[in-house]
Amino acid sequence: MTRHSTHRLRKSVAMLSAACLLGLTAACSAPSGGGGDGPVEIRFAWWGNAGRAELTNKAIAEFEAANPDIKVKPEFGDIGGYFDKLATQVAANDAPDVITMGGAYPAEYANRGALLDLSTVRGQLDLSKMDQGALDNGQVQGKQYGISTGANALAIVVNPAVFAAAGVPLPDDATWSWEDFAETAASVTAKSPKGTSGTATVLTHDSLDAFARQRGESLYTQDGQLGLTKETVQDYFDFSLKLSESGAAPNASETVEKLSVSTEQTLMGMGQAGMMLTWSNSLTALSKASGAELKLLKLPGEKPTPGIWLQSSQFYTISARSKHTEAAAKLVNFLVNNQAAAKIIQSDRGVPSNPEMRTAIQDLLTPQGKVEAAYIGEVGKMDFAPTYIGPTGSTAVSEITARINTDVLFKRLTPEKAAEQWISESKAAIGK
Repeated sequence: MTRHSTHRLRKSVAMLSAACLLGLTAACSAPSGGGGDGPVEIRFAWWGNAGRAELTNKAIAEFEAANPDIKVKPEFGDIGGYFDKLATQVAANDAPDVITMGGAYPAEYANRGALLDLSTVRGQLDLSKMDQGALDNGQVQGKQYGISTGANALAIVVNPAVFAAAGVPLPDDATWSWEDFAETAASVTAKSPKGTSGTATVLTHDSLDAFARQRGESLYTQDGQLGLTKETVQDYFDFSLKLSESGAAPNASETVEKLSVSTEQTLMGMGQAGMMLTWSNSLTALSKASGAELKLLKLPGEKPTPGIWLQSSQFYTISARSKHTEAAAKLVNFLVNNQAAAKIIQSDRGVPSNPEMRTAIQDLLTPQGKVEAAYIGEVGKMDFAPTYIGPTGSTAVSEITARINTDVLFKRLTPEKAAEQWISESKAAIGK
């Protein structure tokens, strides 16, 4: 998440909080009844580009054909204003019935009573075939508030052509360590033309989570506390600085400049990086932008303790104030469990979390899409620790990580002082 989108989230959640505190508490907490008799209209909100809108509208048409008593009104727009609009709608008791969310949003809204506990519509929403990891992703305090639209996982995207031009062999992702990653990246940089880096980025907020998990820790605990030590945070900032100083990654100025650019403007997208730590579903867009046949490798340092996890791309949630919860649940059920919907949407919202849907779309995927699906299937077989949606306020922590990491790269803070500040600010953000 970029610094700008994090600011929007904090503003959106603040608006929601203010509404609940100013007398709309009942509207933010009490779920409504079921769908009722006769034709009903439900509203379905999501964000994305025109391509996603076209696919989603085709799926909606299939749903309406199968459910003639339910009319679905689509509401979509660019991610830029999506959550500000949603916060305003929730505050005005005018939320869409089915709401697409991402990241820590389900926890932010569920903790304020704005989302429906989906166990109340289990008759219309079958979750029995979903991957357990995907179900866990959508739970808050043990209750199911979100349903995964599909899964991603952290990966190292690799451009074999850059490695070949540098004369550096591709790493063995079954055994490599973070030190191997740093040394390999530095070697690619040193043996490549000026402007090409071994790795396109230093570290991200998400890689901090992976870093911690490989040490038996976690970014957050089940009860909403920070779950990692100062030593881990310090080592994370120290390694980030090492990547920049050694030339393995771009220097501080270029790293900051590339924090929020489009896929096409990343070094990997421009064909000027050997590796990039990012989400697996970026492979298709990066391959298209670079014009290269890219590969996915597992994260370094996964042995003896894996840090990887399956991350839901987005979540389908239902408003706690919906007047047609049964109809809304039927739509969500169709989107995640129906082969007609799966064949239309394919991997646009991540690799489906229902194995039967993955099988249904396998032959329809592009070569890059098949690589993404295979990677998710491989990760899904691994024995990794559970993940927990961050507590209320945790959406600010990714911005804290990026800001402090920038201070480390520009040497305004030492890794040790950075770790102390990160823990202090992060605890304040989540109120712990």
